[in-house]
Amino acid sequence: MYLISNREMLLAAQRDGYAVPAFNVHNLETVQVVAETAAAMSSPVILAGTPGTFSYAGTDYLISICHEAARRYRIPLALHLDHHEDQGDIETKVRAGIRSVMIDASHFPLADNIKQVSETVRLCHGFDASVEAELGRLGGQEDDLVVEEGDSYFTDPIVAKHFVEATRIDSLAVAIGSAHGLYQGEPKLDFTRLGQIRQQVDIPLVLHGASGIPEEMIYRAIGLGICKVNVATELKIAFADAVKAYFAEHPDANDPRKYIVPGKLAMQKVVEEKIRICGSAGRL
Repeated sequence: MYLISNREMLLAAQRDGYAVPAFNVHNLETVQVVAETAAAMSSPVILAGTPGTFSYAGTDYLISICHEAARRYRIPLALHLDHHEDQGDIETKVRAGIRSVMIDASHFPLADNIKQVSETVRLCHGFDASVEAELGRLGGQEDDLVVEEGDSYFTDPIVAKHFVEATRIDSLAVAIGSAHGLYQGEPKLDFTRLGQIRQQVDIPLVLHGASGIPEEMIYRAIGLGICKVNVATELKIAFADAVKAYFAEHPDANDPRKYIVPGKLAMQKVVEEKIRICGSAGRL
């Protein structure tokens, strides 16, 4: 098998009323867990990496690992550039074989956001790569990306229509109250706003910052047009907590082939749960 864009994945999800989970991966083990679990549950999935992840693991390594995962488990996989901002960096990675891109220019004024996203669309569509962009701004932290609460703002439905028409993006990440990282208290999502965006925009919608959002809220968001659900923090916490617990019980442990296993099992449970909540099992 091979690495693909997420375009057809998300259009199928939009048509049939489910969402595709996008899991942030960092290394061999996270790719193994996500791909193996997706294959077992016959679910489409997206493997997402921030610029920090690609710097840490190496673009060539990640592409090769994901290619092998797609071949081994006989499933199409989308390796996705999450929250990328630098045009040159995006072009390098697309030319290397990545076919799923999120350009994040949401911190710029609208005209500049449109300009940068449009340039990315022209580049990526030439390689048959899908493009996601963000309108509005989520608070919280995603790797090196930190947005203070006062700098976050929600997506305007009318502006969203103009933005999509002007840029020709394939999917739109919306800001409706979700946040990167962990929530302090229960999240409050603006479902009225999401419904209004859905009325104005006909392309698949994306929910960032889904770690920690109650499943009934995810169900409702999917019913209002969310077709891609991003999960990052929950995977990292599950892995770290399980490995810490292993060392607490085995303080002299030094073999990563042993102490990483419980971390992988903990991540697997998270992946299984998110696939179930998104309704993507059995969709391949």
